[in-house]
Amino acid sequence: MDLEQAQLREFLDAKVKQYNRPFFIESDPISIPHKFSKKEDIEIAGFLTATISWGNRVSILKNASRLMDLMDNSPYEFVMNHRETDFKRMESFVHRTFNSSDLIVFITALKQLYTNENGLEGVFNTYKTEDSLQPAIHQLKQLFFTVPHLPRTRKHVSDPLAGSAAKRINMFLRWMVRKDDAGVDFGIWKTISPGILSCPLDVHSGNVARKLGLLRNKQNNAKAVHELDLALRKLDSKDPVKYDYALFGLGVFEKVR
Repeated sequence: MDLEQAQLREFLDAKVKQYNRPFFIESDPISIPHKFSKKEDIEIAGFLTATISWGNRVSILKNASRLMDLMDNSPYEFVMNHRETDFKRMESFVHRTFNSSDLIVFITALKQLYTNENGLEGVFNTYKTEDSLQPAIHQLKQLFFTVPHLPRTRKHVSDPLAGSAAKRINMFLRWMVRKDDAGVDFGIWKTISPGILSCPLDVHSGNVARKLGLLRNKQNNAKAVHELDLALRKLDSKDPVKYDYALFGLGVFEKVR
């Protein structure tokens, strides 16, 4: 590692320590799965919350909390044991373009995954590769939509193999796989190495990564995710996505452009 890269790592490590702390939880979507202690509740709450994590953060937290209320604050129990009549209460749910019809498909698909595929962790553990979870995200989408669904609902599960950065699913995977000492990320999926996680790439983290010379690709797409993965793994091969905190904090809190 050359001097310039060593200095960059030292700078980013300091930013990780600054932002990868419990205060981060309160205003972040990760606060929703933190309401639960059962593994499956954390997974399902996390997945559904990540799915609607775009737009105004206050609105995300409000609607994700409401969604948990609609599921009796027992998301796994609701997914596995709901009746058709229980969907009636979902009819008024909407977050931007994600509406009650999409939500019903998601609940049905999750039940299928937990019944037949050993749940969300089972899918990602089965279809991961030696150095990536992106093919497993693609496979998740294939399995997810084996249940009856409206074509419009497919857009709510991203596919890296179709060029998407899959920001929200990569964020969800960080929550589930990465274990930190601060108690922010859960680290409840022991079958998957944090070293193969990908950074959740959005406008904030992308702009900061370019500013720091970690990313040259001008688009926030799957190719950019791969490029950023390679750069961050040079800084820390065992825990590369810890730098998501640094990039996010610099972009959102410190307004680095």
